[in-house]
Amino acid sequence: MIIKERIQALRNEMKVMDIDAYIITGSDPHQGEYAASRWRTREWISGFTGSAGKAAVTRDKAGLWTDSRYYLQAEQELEGSGIQLFKEGLPGVPDMSAWLADQLFDGAVMGCDAETVSLTERDFFRQKLMAAGISCRELHDLLDRIWDNRPEVPREAVIEIPPEYVGKTRREKIADLRKHMQDSGADWFLLNSLDDIAWLLNLRGGDIPYNPLFYAFLLAGKDEMHLFIHENKISGELLDSIQKDCRLHPYTAVNDQLSQIEDGSSVLLDPDKVCVSLYRSIPDSCSIKRERNCSADMKARKNPTELEYMERVHVQDGTALVRFLYWLDNRMAQDSDKDRASRKPETEITLAEKLLSFRKEEEGFRGESFSPIFAFSDHGPMCHYSASEASAYPIQGQGLMIMDTGGQYWGGTTDVTRTLLFGKASQEQKHDYTLVLKGHIALADAVFPEDTRGYHIDAFARAALWREGKRYSHGTGHGVGFMLNVHEGPQNISRKAVDVPLQAGMVVSNEPGLYLTGRYGIRIENLIYVVPAEDLASEEFGQFFRFENLTLCPLERELIDLSILSDEEIAWVDAYHEKVFEKIAPRLELEEREWLRKKTQPLRHQKKLNRK
Repeated sequence: MIIKERIQALRNEMKVMDIDAYIITGSDPHQGEYAASRWRTREWISGFTGSAGKAAVTRDKAGLWTDSRYYLQAEQELEGSGIQLFKEGLPGVPDMSAWLADQLFDGAVMGCDAETVSLTERDFFRQKLMAAGISCRELHDLLDRIWDNRPEVPREAVIEIPPEYVGKTRREKIADLRKHMQDSGADWFLLNSLDDIAWLLNLRGGDIPYNPLFYAFLLAGKDEMHLFIHENKISGELLDSIQKDCRLHPYTAVNDQLSQIEDGSSVLLDPDKVCVSLYRSIPDSCSIKRERNCSADMKARKNPTELEYMERVHVQDGTALVRFLYWLDNRMAQDSDKDRASRKPETEITLAEKLLSFRKEEEGFRGESFSPIFAFSDHGPMCHYSASEASAYPIQGQGLMIMDTGGQYWGGTTDVTRTLLFGKASQEQKHDYTLVLKGHIALADAVFPEDTRGYHIDAFARAALWREGKRYSHGTGHGVGFMLNVHEGPQNISRKAVDVPLQAGMVVSNEPGLYLTGRYGIRIENLIYVVPAEDLASEEFGQFFRFENLTLCPLERELIDLSILSDEEIAWVDAYHEKVFEKIAPRLELEEREWLRKKTQPLRHQKKLNRK
């Protein structure tokens, strides 16, 4: 079926169920950012392939809401579908609840899938729509009735992380979890988010592309632990090991087990992560304690062992990046010689494949941490552009390219963005790149007291752009997991007032950017982690923190306008490049090492020459 036929088939089901609107979150029963093929419902109903957004279908209209990362992509992918795009965050754009209240009538019914809508989302829609006389009904997934050959729940094998990588055993983490339950007065703790379950049990899977997760639920009691997972995902010695800590049940048995919780029990759960179907299975006599999963905070604060391996992994990843950039420089030089007409040009796709080949040569590499972004020329302003055979540009002529990629290794997760120059830069490109670099440096060099939230320091990365009336709309930084999701909470750095303080051991990205539609995009991203600023601690003012860089990859020197960098900013770049050379050069061949030496020469020397 084409998109319009799918929407009509959904409307037919809506008539059967006597509902006037149906919302589709595109999430799975675990509320993850990325879902297996079975639950890519937003993509199936609309054709939009981005990782964020929600769709709503009424009897005669349809809309899709997504954020600034996907404005341009969504415009292209929704074209001809009859679905209206709503760009979240722009002035005058209604949210989904306001749009539904306007489209529907008093007494209308909105439906949703009880297995994929979170408790928080359900409550939000109920509150917003009740005032308009619209009721909400939780149903079984209507798409299941019309989606032919819908993929099954994946059942990839589960593996255990070697104990030397993690710093804490599974049993120690479970003890920490139970300590929190005791402090909260909870008899049971329902853990629904896949990354939390994987972290807690020191296990990883392969059910979701790029994210080493496995589909499971976990119900923790004071003296027992229930793991709900498809049979045959765990076998052999690992099965014996896990059964010492957990009772195993089929993945689909979770609702029945929840219904058997003793009357009067106290159940702890995260309403942002637990779906309505699970919540409704808990006996009414139980008291529900709603709070963010404590495991999310525990895994966000990387322990010394995890940080040690993260640093090692970034040396490996930096080596692959430098070797790729050296190869790319030589490949582009070949395209400029007299024989270039006999060679096919590289494309956004072939460059992604080549970088992957260098990462594969690194020991412990397990795959990419997200779909690689190679966005040349006017593809750059599409923040999460993903090249296809039909869309991929050949890398020819002059222009900028955003290269946003990452890897999963035994020992950590990486995420790095560089903006690369092909040909000669315009003065405007150099100026804009340097503004973004100034913001990147300002955040990387920040010092802040212990009660600081990410939104308190977000403006550091934006100020240089703001002073010239320029801006980017996405967040400045997201958390990153340890051999887990490349996007991890609860901490972030953005304009959103997320009430989570930055604490020692937290890894976040530092990625300011600038995007000029139809022209070029610029983004510079390193991973950084929070460390105590011991030299600033005092009884009077308390503890302070600063950041340490993890990412090791040279910046694009030819795009740096030294005239707008301060001496302190130049010193930062020189110190960063010195570290890159020191860590990466010993792992390179002679010609690669000499190339890196040139790319990391001190800017202060160049500034002195310019003054002369």
